Amino acid sequence: MSTTATAPSSDPAVTEIELAIGGMTCASCAHRVERKLNKLDGVTATVNYATEKASVHAPGGIDPAALVAQVEAAGYTARLPVRRDARDTPDTPAGTDPTRPLRDRLVTSVALSVPVIAMAMVPAAQFTYWQWISLALAGPVVTWAAWPFHRAAWANLRHGAASMDTLISLGVSAAFGWSLYALLFGTAGTPGMVHGFSLLARDPDGGAGNIYLEVAAGVTTFILAGRYFEARSKRRAGAALRALLELGAKHVTVLRAGTEVRIPTDRLAVGDRFVVRPGEKIATDGVVEDGSSAVDASMLTGESVPVEVRPGDPVAGATVNSGGRLVVRAARVGADTQLAQMARLVEQAQNGKAAVQRLADRISGVFVPIVIALAVATLGFWLGTGTDTGAALTAAVAVLIIACPCALGLATPTALLVGTGRGAQLGILIKGPEVLESTRRVDTIVLDKTGTVTTGQMSLVDIHLDPSTDRAQALRLAGALENASEHPIAAAIARAARDRHTTLPEVTDFTNTEGLGVHGTVDGHAVLVGRPALLEQWSQPLTPELTAARTAAEQQGRTAVAVAWDGRARAVLVVSDTVKPTSAEAVTRLRRLGLTPMLLTGDNAAAATAVAEEVGIDADAVIAEVLPADKAEVVKNLQAQGRVVAMVGDGVNDAAALAQADLGLAMGTGTDVAIEASDLTLVRGDLRAASDAIRLARRTLATIKANLFWAFAYNVAALPLAAAGLLNPMIAGAAMAASSAFVVANSLTLRRFAPGTVRGSS
Repeated sequence: MSTTATAPSSDPAVTEIELAIGGMTCASCAHRVERKLNKLDGVTATVNYATEKASVHAPGGIDPAALVAQVEAAGYTARLPVRRDARDTPDTPAGTDPTRPLRDRLVTSVALSVPVIAMAMVPAAQFTYWQWISLALAGPVVTWAAWPFHRAAWANLRHGAASMDTLISLGVSAAFGWSLYALLFGTAGTPGMVHGFSLLARDPDGGAGNIYLEVAAGVTTFILAGRYFEARSKRRAGAALRALLELGAKHVTVLRAGTEVRIPTDRLAVGDRFVVRPGEKIATDGVVEDGSSAVDASMLTGESVPVEVRPGDPVAGATVNSGGRLVVRAARVGADTQLAQMARLVEQAQNGKAAVQRLADRISGVFVPIVIALAVATLGFWLGTGTDTGAALTAAVAVLIIACPCALGLATPTALLVGTGRGAQLGILIKGPEVLESTRRVDTIVLDKTGTVTTGQMSLVDIHLDPSTDRAQALRLAGALENASEHPIAAAIARAARDRHTTLPEVTDFTNTEGLGVHGTVDGHAVLVGRPALLEQWSQPLTPELTAARTAAEQQGRTAVAVAWDGRARAVLVVSDTVKPTSAEAVTRLRRLGLTPMLLTGDNAAAATAVAEEVGIDADAVIAEVLPADKAEVVKNLQAQGRVVAMVGDGVNDAAALAQADLGLAMGTGTDVAIEASDLTLVRGDLRAASDAIRLARRTLATIKANLFWAFAYNVAALPLAAAGLLNPMIAGAAMAASSAFVVANSLTLRRFAPGTVRGSS
């Protein structure tokens, strides 16, 4: 596993470093490494058992080697940070399986253990000298196959610590050691010796004539199986992030002096022009300079519909060109691309811990010593009651084996790993586990209007004409004149005219009258476009019908543009910031999640109310004419009323409100400042992603809580049974492995999370 230097902290005196930790086998290991790192002055560390990484906040001048040395002093390994971006090769070479050594031990253990268990459980299979054959078969299992447990236990002992491996090593060694004693010094080695099998720790035929080789071999096999499937499942859980990192194109065709040259993507520089043919991936973030096409961005945004792009439009790296040939100028490369930033956000989120997991980690940190003490007490109790030594030892071994804190350590990280990975596939970036806690409590969601509910781009929505005027001519003449202006309203009219007419006529004598509009000559017609006051200056006032149309448009919060030519008013063009086609459905979904939607905007009340009515937001939930600097104050006032507030926005002026809200959601089409201030980032500019994000976060939190409940319940229920002598150690080993498998399997169900209609509150 590679290491990564994360993005620098906002505090220049603090450095954020990510270390890959090796040698951890359970949650108590992670807790010990974390505690060791936190002993350094000024260091705050979080260690994640599932991802095997440490996220360290340290003083700016710290030597990373000191962090590595501290980890090694605890008995584990660590690697120094290495910068990585989305173009780097995967940590594991293609075709290799990092779980193979574990699998080899498991296969060998199964092959040797099955006969041992069968002979112990079936008296009819206990031929003369069967016990010695069992010893020969169990020996390699207890020594070679279980060696990782013994090695880790010895390393922990040298550092004055204990872990799950200590419990396993003690249990397996005790069962095997007693069996050796019974064979060599007791009556178990007698030819023709037969004994029965019991699911309980106590055996009425116990004593020095019983052996527990099936326990030593079976426990080793079950725990190796649990470790192997846990490792495989953790690898599957991280598949989404690995897929994200590997999305980028490996080679790109650049234009050098008019010649196409094929180079590796990592040699691409900002400002380079490169060619993207149909079916190829776009190599990096850039701006289209030539050509038009449909771009499939589903792998980044989760949006299945391709987006049409033309010269001047931005494109993201790793998206696929579905149509024509494009020439793109590189704007961002390497670690600065949207893909690399997404991967970094997902990795950082997976390194965090929810509050409930911190409690579980603290319990795991003291759990192993308590279990060892409980096992000793169990042994002493049964010996004190006159139970034979073999049965007493078996009960103690069952306590050691059953009480593995592994499931506790996996409960949060695996669910977070799968949940954030699935979110990345759907264009939803969750910044950390703390965000999950917020989504459950939110009851009010404040939606910024421009760019969130609406497109944020002015467009022509209606045309009102004088009865004698041709619609196509009005749009053609007005569009040609406005095409020479740079005003946003003018651009909307010109864009609509270009969509209707392939070419627009030339304009002569173009004049811009500040604050009123423009006039000029188009195809021999003297054309005026602008406010009614401009037309009145030229003695060409609006007719009563056009005046009524203008008044109606302005009452709806829209902008009315008057058009006149050849001496009289001919048309009123209505321009507006249009509502996104999916916003109404998004508001409905948010209501079904139990949230109260509110609209926040700096626009006038008429415009805001019209938009709210269109998308289904109540009129009394509209907050209009709010200055950008006051948006955070609005959120604060709602919180003072006892509401738990989520905020959705996309602009620089939304950043303070996003940070103030209990849950901030930034549209990925917005500014970097807004995204940085938010808790959740919606990569695609579709408001429906907000409901998907909240649903996914809530479901991930529910999965974490279910995992922790069952992990705690398992230990609470199983430990008394083991101490009471009601569990055979081999059954305990199987149950312990099953608990970890359940936690990981339950987390993997998040991979099936699908965006879509919300059927009820959750």
